[in-house]
Amino acid sequence: MYKEFFGLKEYPFSLTPDPRFVVFTPVYNELLASLYYGIEMAKGLIVLMGEVGTGKTTAIRWIIRRFDSSVLAAYIVNPHLSIEEFYHHLTEMLGIKDWTNKTDLLGQMGKLLEERHRRGLRTVLIVDEAHELSDEVLEEIRLLMNFESDNAKHLQIILTGQPELREKLKQQNLRQLKQRVALRCIMPALPNVNEVERYITQRLSIAGSSQPNIFSPGAIDFIFQCSEGIPRQINNLCDNAMIASYAANEQIIGRAVIEEVADNLDLLPDKEALLASDKAVEAVSSARVLTSLGREELLNENKGATQDSAVEEIKAKPNSSNGRDEE
Repeated sequence: MYKEFFGLKEYPFSLTPDPRFVVFTPVYNELLASLYYGIEMAKGLIVLMGEVGTGKTTAIRWIIRRFDSSVLAAYIVNPHLSIEEFYHHLTEMLGIKDWTNKTDLLGQMGKLLEERHRRGLRTVLIVDEAHELSDEVLEEIRLLMNFESDNAKHLQIILTGQPELREKLKQQNLRQLKQRVALRCIMPALPNVNEVERYITQRLSIAGSSQPNIFSPGAIDFIFQCSEGIPRQINNLCDNAMIASYAANEQIIGRAVIEEVADNLDLLPDKEALLASDKAVEAVSSARVLTSLGREELLNENKGATQDSAVEEIKAKPNSSNGRDEE
Protein backbone atom coordinates (compact mmCIF):
# COMPACT_ATOMS: atom_id res chain seq x y z
CA MET A 1 0.00 0.00 0.00
CA TYR A 2 2.62 2.55 1.07
CA LYS A 3 5.81 0.95 -0.29
CA GLU A 4 6.09 3.16 -3.38
CA PHE A 5 5.11 6.29 -1.44
CA PHE A 6 8.03 5.85 0.99
CA GLY A 7 10.39 4.34 -1.60
CA LEU A 8 10.50 0.85 -0.05
CA LYS A 9 11.05 -2.57 -1.59
CA GLU A 10 9.34 -4.42 1.26
CA TYR A 11 7.12 -3.67 4.21
CA PRO A 12 9.53 -3.02 7.10
CA PHE A 13 7.21 -3.54 10.05
CA SER A 14 5.39 -6.77 9.34
CA LEU A 15 4.25 -8.68 12.45
CA THR A 16 5.62 -11.98 11.09
CA PRO A 17 8.88 -13.22 12.69
CA ASP A 18 11.04 -12.67 9.58
CA PRO A 19 14.70 -13.28 10.53
CA ARG A 20 15.85 -11.07 7.65
CA PHE A 21 14.73 -8.08 9.71
CA VAL A 22 16.75 -8.91 12.83
CA VAL A 23 18.30 -5.71 14.16
CA PHE A 24 21.56 -6.38 15.98
CA THR A 25 21.21 -4.16 19.00
CA PRO A 26 23.65 -4.83 21.89
CA VAL A 27 21.08 -6.80 23.90
CA TYR A 28 20.09 -8.87 20.85
CA ASN A 29 23.72 -9.59 20.00
CA GLU A 30 24.33 -10.81 23.54
CA LEU A 31 21.29 -13.08 23.41
CA LEU A 32 22.19 -14.64 20.05
CA ALA A 33 25.76 -15.15 21.26
CA SER A 34 24.45 -16.98 24.35
CA LEU A 35 22.25 -19.25 22.23
CA TYR A 36 25.13 -19.96 19.87
CA TYR A 37 27.43 -20.73 22.81
CA GLY A 38 24.90 -23.12 24.36
CA ILE A 39 24.47 -25.05 21.12
CA GLU A 40 28.15 -25.01 20.17
CA MET A 41 29.18 -26.31 23.60
CA ALA A 42 26.40 -28.95 23.63
CA LYS A 43 24.93 -27.66 26.88
CA GLY A 44 21.93 -29.98 26.70
CA LEU A 45 18.86 -28.05 27.83
CA ILE A 46 18.58 -24.32 27.06
CA VAL A 47 15.64 -22.16 28.12
CA LEU A 48 14.85 -18.89 26.30
CA MET A 49 12.27 -16.69 28.01
CA GLY A 50 10.81 -13.29 27.23
CA GLU A 51 7.65 -11.22 27.29
CA VAL A 52 5.10 -11.45 24.48
CA GLY A 53 6.38 -9.75 21.33
CA THR A 54 10.03 -9.37 22.34
CA GLY A 55 11.28 -11.46 19.40
CA LYS A 56 11.96 -14.96 20.74
CA THR A 57 10.62 -16.72 17.64
CA THR A 58 12.52 -14.37 15.33
CA ALA A 59 15.76 -15.14 17.18
CA ILE A 60 15.14 -18.88 16.99
CA ARG A 61 14.40 -18.73 13.27
CA TRP A 62 17.53 -16.65 12.72
CA ILE A 63 19.58 -19.35 14.46
CA ILE A 64 17.88 -22.18 12.52
CA ARG A 65 18.53 -20.53 9.15
CA ARG A 66 22.20 -20.27 10.00
CA PHE A 67 22.71 -23.80 11.25
CA ASP A 68 25.45 -25.67 9.45
CA SER A 69 24.35 -28.58 7.26
CA SER A 70 25.69 -30.90 9.96
CA VAL A 71 22.90 -29.81 12.31
CA LEU A 72 19.50 -31.49 12.16
CA ALA A 73 16.84 -29.31 13.80
CA ALA A 74 13.35 -30.43 14.79
CA TYR A 75 11.19 -27.36 15.39
CA ILE A 76 7.82 -27.78 17.11
CA VAL A 77 5.61 -24.68 17.08
CA ASN A 78 2.36 -26.13 18.46
CA PRO A 79 2.61 -26.79 22.20
CA HIS A 80 -0.92 -28.17 22.57
CA LEU A 81 0.06 -31.76 21.89
CA SER A 82 -0.59 -35.04 23.59
CA ILE A 83 2.39 -37.29 24.26
CA GLU A 84 1.57 -39.39 21.21
CA GLU A 85 1.19 -36.30 18.98
CA PHE A 86 4.46 -34.89 20.32
CA TYR A 87 6.36 -38.04 19.36
CA HIS A 88 4.67 -38.16 15.94
CA HIS A 89 5.88 -34.63 15.23
CA LEU A 90 9.36 -35.36 16.53
CA THR A 91 9.89 -38.62 14.64
CA GLU A 92 8.57 -37.11 11.41
CA MET A 93 11.06 -34.27 11.65
CA LEU A 94 13.92 -36.65 12.50
CA GLY A 95 13.01 -38.98 9.65
CA ILE A 96 12.15 -41.96 11.86
CA LYS A 97 9.47 -44.18 10.29
CA ASP A 98 7.73 -47.48 10.82
CA TRP A 99 7.67 -47.54 14.60
CA THR A 100 4.88 -49.44 16.28
CA ASN A 101 5.05 -48.39 19.92
CA LYS A 102 6.92 -46.02 22.23
CA THR A 103 9.58 -48.58 23.11
CA ASP A 104 10.32 -49.17 19.44
CA LEU A 105 10.34 -45.43 18.78
CA LEU A 106 12.80 -44.64 21.59
CA GLY A 107 15.04 -47.50 20.51
CA GLN A 108 15.25 -46.19 16.94
CA MET A 109 15.72 -42.62 18.18
CA GLY A 110 18.56 -43.66 20.48
CA LYS A 111 20.39 -45.42 17.63
CA LEU A 112 19.89 -42.42 15.32
CA LEU A 113 21.17 -39.91 17.88
CA GLU A 114 24.14 -42.10 18.83
CA GLU A 115 25.12 -42.59 15.20
CA ARG A 116 24.85 -38.88 14.43
CA HIS A 117 26.93 -38.03 17.48
CA ARG A 118 29.59 -40.58 16.49
CA ARG A 119 29.86 -38.88 13.09
CA GLY A 120 30.21 -35.43 14.67
CA LEU A 121 26.69 -34.32 13.72
CA ARG A 122 24.38 -32.28 15.96
CA THR A 123 20.70 -32.90 16.64
CA VAL A 124 18.59 -30.10 18.12
CA LEU A 125 14.98 -30.12 19.30
CA ILE A 126 13.37 -26.67 19.58
CA VAL A 127 9.95 -26.26 21.19
CA ASP A 128 8.27 -22.85 20.90
CA GLU A 129 5.64 -21.57 23.36
CA ALA A 130 6.88 -24.13 25.86
CA HIS A 131 4.98 -22.49 28.72
CA GLU A 132 1.85 -24.01 27.14
CA LEU A 133 3.18 -27.58 27.21
CA SER A 134 1.47 -30.02 29.51
CA ASP A 135 3.41 -31.36 32.49
CA GLU A 136 3.28 -34.82 30.90
CA VAL A 137 4.97 -33.67 27.68
CA LEU A 138 7.58 -31.72 29.67
CA GLU A 139 8.36 -34.91 31.55
CA GLU A 140 8.85 -36.73 28.23
CA ILE A 141 11.25 -33.97 27.18
CA ARG A 142 13.21 -34.54 30.38
CA LEU A 143 13.48 -38.23 29.60
CA LEU A 144 14.84 -37.41 26.14
CA MET A 145 17.78 -35.78 27.90
CA ASN A 146 18.88 -39.30 28.85
CA PHE A 147 20.15 -39.83 25.31
CA GLU A 148 23.77 -39.20 26.19
CA SER A 149 27.17 -40.80 26.48
CA ASP A 150 29.61 -40.49 29.36
CA ASN A 151 30.83 -37.09 28.23
CA ALA A 152 28.30 -35.62 25.79
CA LYS A 153 24.63 -34.99 25.15
CA HIS A 154 23.34 -36.64 21.96
CA LEU A 155 20.27 -34.39 21.80
CA GLN A 156 20.18 -30.69 22.52
CA ILE A 157 16.86 -29.11 23.50
CA ILE A 158 15.80 -25.47 23.42
CA LEU A 159 12.56 -24.46 25.16
CA THR A 160 11.25 -20.97 24.42
CA GLY A 161 8.37 -19.35 26.22
CA GLN A 162 6.91 -16.44 28.11
CA PRO A 163 7.86 -15.66 31.74
CA GLU A 164 5.20 -18.15 32.86
CA LEU A 165 7.68 -20.86 31.84
CA ARG A 166 9.84 -19.93 34.82
CA GLU A 167 6.93 -20.49 37.19
CA LYS A 168 6.01 -23.72 35.45
CA LEU A 169 9.50 -25.11 35.93
CA LYS A 170 9.31 -24.27 39.63
CA GLN A 171 6.56 -26.85 40.11
CA GLN A 172 7.54 -29.62 42.48
CA ASN A 173 6.74 -32.34 39.93
CA LEU A 174 9.05 -30.71 37.34
CA ARG A 175 12.03 -30.11 39.62
CA GLN A 176 14.09 -32.78 37.82
CA LEU A 177 13.61 -30.96 34.52
CA LYS A 178 14.52 -27.62 36.11
CA GLN A 179 17.77 -29.08 37.44
CA ARG A 180 18.76 -30.04 33.89
CA VAL A 181 18.56 -26.47 32.58
CA ALA A 182 22.17 -25.72 31.64
CA LEU A 183 21.64 -22.24 30.21
CA ARG A 184 18.86 -19.72 30.76
CA CYS A 185 18.56 -16.77 28.35
CA ILE A 186 16.26 -13.78 28.85
CA MET A 187 14.94 -11.87 25.83
CA PRO A 188 14.67 -8.23 26.98
CA ALA A 189 12.65 -5.38 25.53
CA LEU A 190 14.58 -2.52 23.93
CA PRO A 191 15.80 -0.58 26.98
CA ASN A 192 15.79 3.04 25.80
CA VAL A 193 14.75 5.44 23.06
CA ASN A 194 18.13 5.22 21.33
CA GLU A 195 17.71 1.48 20.85
CA VAL A 196 14.18 2.02 19.54
CA GLU A 197 15.46 4.60 17.04
CA ARG A 198 18.15 2.20 15.88
CA TYR A 199 15.59 -0.58 15.53
CA ILE A 200 13.24 1.57 13.43
CA THR A 201 15.86 3.09 11.13
CA GLN A 202 17.61 -0.22 10.48
CA ARG A 203 14.37 -2.00 9.59
CA LEU A 204 13.58 0.82 7.18
CA SER A 205 17.04 0.46 5.68
CA ILE A 206 16.66 -3.32 5.31
CA ALA A 207 13.36 -2.70 3.53
CA GLY A 208 15.18 -0.53 0.98
CA SER A 209 14.55 2.97 2.29
CA SER A 210 17.05 5.63 1.22
CA GLN A 211 15.50 7.96 3.81
CA PRO A 212 15.68 6.18 7.18
CA ASN A 213 14.60 9.30 9.13
CA ILE A 214 10.94 8.98 8.19
CA PHE A 215 9.96 9.17 11.87
CA SER A 216 10.68 12.43 13.69
CA PRO A 217 12.58 12.34 17.03
CA GLY A 218 9.35 13.24 18.83
CA ALA A 219 7.54 10.37 17.12
CA ILE A 220 10.25 7.87 18.06
CA ASP A 221 10.23 9.08 21.65
CA PHE A 222 6.48 8.54 21.89
CA ILE A 223 6.74 5.14 20.17
CA PHE A 224 9.13 4.09 22.93
CA GLN A 225 6.69 5.28 25.61
CA CYS A 226 3.72 3.50 24.04
CA SER A 227 5.49 0.26 23.10
CA GLU A 228 7.56 -0.12 26.30
CA GLY A 229 10.38 -1.19 23.97
CA ILE A 230 8.59 -4.37 22.80
CA PRO A 231 9.44 -4.95 19.11
CA ARG A 232 6.01 -6.29 18.11
CA GLN A 233 4.34 -3.20 19.57
CA ILE A 234 6.86 -0.98 17.77
CA ASN A 235 6.11 -2.75 14.49
CA ASN A 236 2.38 -2.34 14.95
CA LEU A 237 2.67 1.36 15.74
CA CYS A 238 5.08 2.08 12.89
CA ASP A 239 3.12 0.13 10.29
CA ASN A 240 -0.16 1.85 11.15
CA ALA A 241 1.55 5.24 11.32
CA MET A 242 2.97 4.78 7.82
CA ILE A 243 -0.49 3.87 6.52
CA ALA A 244 -1.94 7.01 8.15
CA SER A 245 0.84 9.23 6.75
CA TYR A 246 0.39 7.75 3.29
CA ALA A 247 -3.32 8.54 3.45
CA ALA A 248 -2.51 12.11 4.53
CA ASN A 249 0.24 12.46 1.89
CA GLU A 250 2.86 13.23 4.57
CA GLN A 251 6.33 11.70 4.18
CA ILE A 252 7.58 12.68 7.63
CA ILE A 253 5.77 11.07 10.54
CA GLY A 254 5.40 13.25 13.62
CA ARG A 255 4.31 12.64 17.18
CA ALA A 256 0.67 13.59 16.47
CA VAL A 257 0.31 10.66 14.06
CA ILE A 258 1.74 8.25 16.64
CA GLU A 259 -0.67 9.57 19.27
CA GLU A 260 -3.63 8.95 16.97
CA VAL A 261 -2.44 5.47 16.02
CA ALA A 262 -1.62 4.53 19.62
CA ASP A 263 -5.09 5.65 20.69
CA ASN A 264 -6.68 3.47 17.99
CA LEU A 265 -4.56 0.49 19.04
CA ASP A 266 -5.22 1.10 22.74
CA LEU A 267 -1.49 1.55 23.35
CA LEU A 268 -1.45 5.02 24.88
CA PRO A 269 0.62 5.15 28.09
CA ASP A 270 -1.37 5.01 31.30
CA LYS A 271 -1.44 8.64 32.43
CA GLU A 272 -2.46 7.65 35.94
CA ALA A 273 0.64 5.48 36.22
CA LEU A 274 2.86 8.20 34.78
CA LEU A 275 1.52 10.79 37.24
CA ALA A 276 1.44 8.48 40.26
CA SER A 277 4.87 9.60 41.38
CA ASP A 278 3.66 13.23 41.46
CA LYS A 279 0.85 12.56 43.93
CA ALA A 280 1.33 13.58 47.55
CA VAL A 281 2.45 10.84 49.88
CA GLU A 282 0.44 10.40 53.08
CA ALA A 283 2.14 11.54 56.24
CA VAL A 284 3.93 8.80 58.15
CA SER A 285 3.86 8.91 61.93
CA SER A 286 7.37 7.55 62.29
CA ALA A 287 10.01 7.59 59.61
CA ARG A 288 13.14 7.00 61.72
CA VAL A 289 15.98 5.72 59.58
CA LEU A 290 19.11 6.72 61.51
CA THR A 291 20.07 6.16 65.11
CA SER A 292 19.98 9.10 67.52
CA LEU A 293 23.75 9.48 67.21
CA GLY A 294 23.51 9.50 63.44
CA ARG A 295 20.83 12.17 63.50
CA GLU A 296 22.92 14.35 65.82
CA GLU A 297 25.92 14.10 63.50
CA LEU A 298 23.84 15.11 60.49
CA LEU A 299 21.93 17.90 62.21
CA ASN A 300 24.97 19.41 63.88
CA GLU A 301 27.56 19.55 61.12
CA ASN A 302 29.82 21.96 62.94
CA LYS A 303 29.90 19.76 65.98
CA GLY A 304 30.50 16.74 63.80
CA ALA A 305 33.32 18.49 62.00
CA THR A 306 34.86 19.44 65.35
CA GLN A 307 34.60 15.86 66.55
CA ASP A 308 36.25 14.61 63.37
CA SER A 309 39.11 17.03 63.86
CA ALA A 310 39.47 15.92 67.45
CA VAL A 311 39.58 12.29 66.41
CA GLU A 312 42.28 12.98 63.84
CA GLU A 313 44.28 14.91 66.45
CA ILE A 314 44.04 12.05 68.94
CA LYS A 315 45.11 9.54 66.29
CA ALA A 316 48.18 11.63 65.60
CA LYS A 317 49.28 11.50 69.29
CA PRO A 318 50.98 8.54 71.00
CA ASN A 319 49.12 6.57 73.65
CA SER A 320 48.36 8.59 76.77
CA SER A 321 50.12 7.81 80.05
CA ASN A 322 46.99 6.41 81.67
CA GLY A 323 47.26 3.31 79.46
CA ARG A 324 44.02 3.81 77.43
CA ASP A 325 43.94 2.85 73.74
CA GLU A 326 43.48 5.52 71.10
CA GLU A 327 39.94 6.08 69.91
